[in-house]
Formats: sequence, structure tokens, C-alpha cells
Amino acid sequence: MTEPSHRYVVPTGAAPLVQLKGIAKYFPGVIANQDVDLEVMPGEIHALLGENGAGKSTLMNILTGIYQPDAGEIIIDGYACQFASPVQAIAAGIGMVHQHFKLVNAFTVAENIHLGWSETPRRASAPALEERTAALAQKFNLQVKPSARITELSTGEQQRVEILRVLARKARVLILDEPTAVLTPAEARELFKALRDFVSTGNAVIFISHKLDEVLEISDRITILRGGRKAGTELAADCTPAKLARLMVGRDIVLADMRARPPGAAAVSSSPVLRLRDVSVLNDNGHTALHGISLDVRAGEILGIAGVAGNGQRELSQVLTGTRPAATGVIEIDGHAIAHANAADFVRRGIGHIPEDRLHSGLAPGLSITANAVMREYAKPPVTIAGIFRPRAAKALARQIASVADVAIPDFAMPIRNLSGGNQQRLVARREMRIASKILVAAYPSRGLDVGAINTMLRYIVDLRNAGAGIVLISEELEELLNLSDRIAVLYEGRIMGVLDNDRVDIDEIGLMMGGRLRGEKGAAHG
Repeated sequence: MTEPSHRYVVPTGAAPLVQLKGIAKYFPGVIANQDVDLEVMPGEIHALLGENGAGKSTLMNILTGIYQPDAGEIIIDGYACQFASPVQAIAAGIGMVHQHFKLVNAFTVAENIHLGWSETPRRASAPALEERTAALAQKFNLQVKPSARITELSTGEQQRVEILRVLARKARVLILDEPTAVLTPAEARELFKALRDFVSTGNAVIFISHKLDEVLEISDRITILRGGRKAGTELAADCTPAKLARLMVGRDIVLADMRARPPGAAAVSSSPVLRLRDVSVLNDNGHTALHGISLDVRAGEILGIAGVAGNGQRELSQVLTGTRPAATGVIEIDGHAIAHANAADFVRRGIGHIPEDRLHSGLAPGLSITANAVMREYAKPPVTIAGIFRPRAAKALARQIASVADVAIPDFAMPIRNLSGGNQQRLVARREMRIASKILVAAYPSRGLDVGAINTMLRYIVDLRNAGAGIVLISEELEELLNLSDRIAVLYEGRIMGVLDNDRVDIDEIGLMMGGRLRGEKGAAHG
């Protein structure tokens, strides 16, 4: 971890750019925010921390005009404001880049920058828009390719486009929600430099993240929410990860080495329970996403998949769970080749799936929490007996799954989209673990979770391994993979660069492989 480069001092006599006073927001059965105060000063990067469901997103949705507060006031530059929409918020200089980007994939970077912007010329040609975009990119030190279509960009490049869209509209307060979740370490360093440049002229950043090390590195002050209320505001220079975790969850969090196997844990099987042999897979556009992948997954082991997001992880998790067919090659379960199988076949064979996009791939957002919790066991007793669906049994099972997942639910009939992302993730994880008697494919299971929830999630996975299931753990967090995996496979541009035993792992070697290189090679590997 890099320590803060300086000790921040609140400017004497300076007025906050943003003040939130006594903010409250209530939903049926839920106190999302209660009496929350927040001050963001000019020239400051102010981090916002809290467990899932602590109220961070609600608070920022109020500041950006998506929600209206039930109590309290918003003060910008010393003047009380009410924002009926995000358009009004951006007009007041408040802009937000969400975790899930809102770009039009078929448009170019320049077209996305100028879409819906009042300062876009009425009859500007494509070259003119691209020239304007290049000038903006230079002004804000954000490298983009004005003529490129969004589908041609990496995730990090798309994020820069989103930030540039907000800054072009003269935002003075930039809100970033989990901005480094999809970035390589090098891209994260570039982002941090751009943020420092942005605040050096008197602007401010509100930085939402669950990565405590990076919060301490980039932020000046840190406000922590717990249970919808403010738990405190601290100088980053006075904090440690342990102190922040304690403020977030109200107790000490002990992160143990999870590779150790307790007495009675299942041994690693000698033969694989799931095997890919020279498997190639097409993506949604019909292009090859995986090239000749060969992998073995054994019972009682955790096979980690390392790599920068967007290198075929999504397609790998889908082909391993029957939700995407293989174009070529062989998939074997328990030594038997599987042909023309679908997701239901894989479920029946004991393979569970925590997908990368939990809301759209793992859940039906408009259906009830009960329906989503029991959907994998919908046709089985006790939910359905002799072809008759039993609503009370379904609700009882949903309550059981929510209880084990440690998710408090006021109303099981409400749509699951009303839950926080972290609570959705925990429910999906426990639902899938119930059916994963052979294999659990977990794609980014801790993404978007707070430190306490991550520890709980990873313990779930280790318990399943100890019970004898094989785990495929896909993660962009190398530390997480090293802490759990027995073996680590490195994925780059849809190819396996190598599989390393964790006992003999070399961090530098993994880093090279994640960038498409092998030790001793000068260029990217494509074999």
C-alpha cells in the first residue's frame, strides 16, 4: 500500500463545495439514510466507505438528483439546492460516473461525449466532434480515441470516456463508484493521477470503493457510513485498513489464510470432475473469445483464474456452466463427454454458478425475492410436490437461504432489484452453493462487497471446498486468488498462458502472464 503523499489540512476559511446536512431517506421497512452530514472541500478527494446496504449509493443518488431526501438539505457553494433530476445536479456542477457504464456501444467516443449535451454544435461533422473531444481529453489529461467505437475499447478506456463526459459538462464535484473494479493496476495509477490533477484546480472528488488500501492511497479524508448513519470522518493519514474495517462493520475483521485445510476436509481428487479439452468459444458478436482452452478441475480444490477483466472470463464461466456452448473441443463431467447440454443439465449434475453480472445473469430483477431465491429448486420438493407449487414452502426456503446468507429482508414479496448489490450477491451465492455438489464456478464473487462481507463470502467458498466440491474462482484480485487457490491459471486474450501451483507461485511471473508475456519473452504471447 502507498501511504498518502501528504497530510491533508482543511483549508482555513474555505467554504465546502458540497454540504449535506441531516439527510434522511426511507424505503418501506428500511432506513437507508438517517441524519447524515457530509462536507466536501475544494481540492479534496473524499472517500465514502461502508458495508453493503450502509447507505452510500442512496446518499449519492440524493446528491445527484436521482432520489429526493425525506429530510435534510443539500448546500452547494453555500446555497441550499434541490435537484429534481440528474440534469439539474450536473448544471450545479455535480457529476457521477456509475459502476455500470451508460455509454452507447454503437457510437464513437466523440458521439458519446456530445450526446445530449447542450453545448454540442447543431450541425457538427464527425471530424469536428472528434477534434472537440481531443481538445477536452488534453484539457483533462484523459487519453481517449475520439474516432473509436465503444465496442472497440477496453473497460478502462470506456471508463475514461464516462469521466470525460461528466467533466466536459463542467462538473466541479466528480463522484466515482468503485472506479478501479475494472482497471489494471497501471490503469488505476493513471486514473489516480488524473484525479489529483482535477482537484488541484479547486475541484473535488467523492471516491466510493471497498478497496481499503487504495482508499488510503488516493483520499484526503474518509467518511464512513454504518447502518445508514455516519460513523465518522477521518483523515486518511490517521487511518489503517484495520481501523477503517472496524469503523465500517463495528468489530475487528481478522483475515486468515484460507488455504489451510482443517481436519476432516475432503482431499483433492486424483482425477478431474470437470475437464475442458481444446475448447473454443464464440462471444455474442460471433468472434472467438476462448482459443483452445484446456483445464482440469478436481474435487476438493480451488482453481483460481487470474487475468485483467475482459480477457474471456465471462465466456469461460458460461461454458463451464452450460450457459454458452463450446464451438469446438470437448467438455467432460466425471469422465463423460457432454454434448448439446444446457444450463439445466449442468445444474442437475451438481454445478452451480455465481455469474459476473448478478443482476441480469443471476437474477430476474422484477420478480420477488422468494422467486429468485428458490428458482434453482423450483421444481423440487419441498417447493413443488407432485407437480403442485407450494408458495408457503417456497417462502420458507427463501427465508432459510436469506438467513444463512445473513441478509435481512423486510418483505420477501418485493422485487429483488430493491436489495443492495451486496445483498443480491450473497443471496445468489448461497442459492448456487446449495446445488453445487460437484463444482461451483464463482466469477468475481467478492466484487462490490465490503470487507466484512468479502470475508464471509470467501469463507462460504472454502467451506464448500472442504466439503469436497471443486471451485473455479475467477477474480481480478490477485491477493484473493493467492489466499484461496491451490492452483492459478492465467487468462489473457482468451488463452491460458499457464497454470501455476500456488506453493511455487511467482508474483512477477503472474503479472507478466496477465499482460500476455512469458518470462524471457519481449512481445505479447499469442500461442
